[in-house]
Amino acid sequence: MAAKKTCFGLIVGNRGFFPDELARDGRTAMLGLLKKLGYATVALTTRDTKFGSVETWEDAKKCAALFKAKREQIDGVIVTLPNFGDERGVADTLKMAGLDVPVLVHAWGDDPKKMSIKHRRDSFCGKISVCSNLLQYDIPFSLTSAHTMDPSTKAFEKEVDWFAAVCRVVNGLRRCRVGALGARPGAFNTVRFSEKLLEESGITVDTLDLSEALGRAERLGDTDGKVKRRVTAIQDYVPTGKVPERSLLNMAKLATVVDQWMAEAELDITAVQCWTAIEEYFGVVPCTVMSMMSDKLRSSACEVDVCGAVSMHAMALAAQTPSFLLDWNNNYGNDPNQCVAFHCSNLPKSCFESCKMDYQAIIAGSVGKERTFGTVVGRIKAKPTTYARITTLDTQARIAGYVGEGKFTADKLETFGGYGVATIPNLQDLLKYVCTNGFEHHVAMNLSRCARAVYEALDTYLGWDVYWHQG
Repeated sequence: MAAKKTCFGLIVGNRGFFPDELARDGRTAMLGLLKKLGYATVALTTRDTKFGSVETWEDAKKCAALFKAKREQIDGVIVTLPNFGDERGVADTLKMAGLDVPVLVHAWGDDPKKMSIKHRRDSFCGKISVCSNLLQYDIPFSLTSAHTMDPSTKAFEKEVDWFAAVCRVVNGLRRCRVGALGARPGAFNTVRFSEKLLEESGITVDTLDLSEALGRAERLGDTDGKVKRRVTAIQDYVPTGKVPERSLLNMAKLATVVDQWMAEAELDITAVQCWTAIEEYFGVVPCTVMSMMSDKLRSSACEVDVCGAVSMHAMALAAQTPSFLLDWNNNYGNDPNQCVAFHCSNLPKSCFESCKMDYQAIIAGSVGKERTFGTVVGRIKAKPTTYARITTLDTQARIAGYVGEGKFTADKLETFGGYGVATIPNLQDLLKYVCTNGFEHHVAMNLSRCARAVYEALDTYLGWDVYWHQG
């Protein structure tokens, strides 16, 4: 994901029989805050309308025209109400602009010591009117965590950062291109999905047959410059120990082919057929290649789990940290709120306490150890985590999902692959929800707290049926 400064369209609401200077000062304060936080803005100037605010039909037309002209820049819109504001002016602006981006409605709070006609804001009331109009105009919107908030507080700064995360997820998924490399494992009906339902939300799936990828890789010479540079990058990325040179060369060739495919098809993320054809016919597992992609926020899911990759990508967009795919795998003793989350593994190295390259212990039993080098194994850091999963319910013509938060712990555990002990509040209720609603055993995780942003993006703006498990 290329780094891009988030840009907000700013609408400053105003209503003439409330103090105009509140709109003037509110606009100045909000523009200053957004600049301080590192966000770009598109807003009316004081030459365009009175104090650069939106109050009348003419103001709304001017603001909508500005937003239309800058539509490629604007990631979301912040509506701020320093006083009651004009609800029709706000709604008309958004309707005419037709941006189809997230909208945050913010109201300023009144000071109980300043409740005379010269100082009262009544934004508390005006926000309700604005939201009513937006609902009538069928414009989705987001609310701050408190009904009124002081923009000079750290709490409000966190709200703006949260809304920026919502915008990244919405806009990132609406134009997401997923590469599906190979066919899903024959035994895994669980990862079946609907390309058509994803496409309705703007998510495109581009496929490449595994035989094509392996054929291209085999045509690369061992001394090819790209291959040699990739071998070095792999060795710099993770300790390779006694991994055979041939295995490293094959991984580097596969990575070179995948890089070229992603560049040519302009792919954001991938889902890969990781067993057992690639081991039998190419002699490696693709885990390290996938781990390196995920570590750079280009999420890569195993077992051609396209919906798993999308779930990973949503959190990577929100948190701007790497996501990974795990199995809800084992109970942890008798604690009903703990479990072992595991994969075999292609987890990004940044999620581990420490890691190394090894062979894939599970598949080695059927194809031989020497053909399964390339896993990245280690224990996941003891940190807070967000988990998420989306799935396409083809027969119901809808996309569903769940999201929540927990933490990885330092509880004792010795096993193989990539693993951690996770504590999830009311885990048993979550597992019942997963089972009774037909979700996959795969779950995407990210070492951050971003559930609120992911939920808001998927449920409010993409229109998916998402459950937020809050414990």
